Amino acid sequence: MSREKDIEKLQLLTGERDDELLSLLLDDAEEYVLAYTNRTQLVAGLEKTVRDLAVIALNRMGTEGESGRSEAGESYSFDSAPKHIYDTLNRYRLVRCGGHAHEKKQD
Repeated sequence: MSREKDIEKLQLLTGERDDELLSLLLDDAEEYVLAYTNRTQLVAGLEKTVRDLAVIALNRMGTEGESGRSEAGESYSFDSAPKHIYDTLNRYRLVRCGGHAHEKKQD
């Protein structure tokens, strides 16, 4: 999927109109996903996970470093990421053997 389509989806999901910010959040999320899964290229099954992580990052802007917050009688706690995201990432994670992750080349 193209970056423009991902930005459009994020705009619909979040209401955020700053394309540059959304692009940066998508780039950061993609880098995280690739590093976590030991991959060099994003596979189709991880595209939504990248968008989900970008939305989480956008929603947490201004609360970096906090593990929780209490305001006006309401308490909020922040996890690193929801379990379903790690479940997806773990399905696509490549094992490292001898310091290398062996990844099938994309067509």
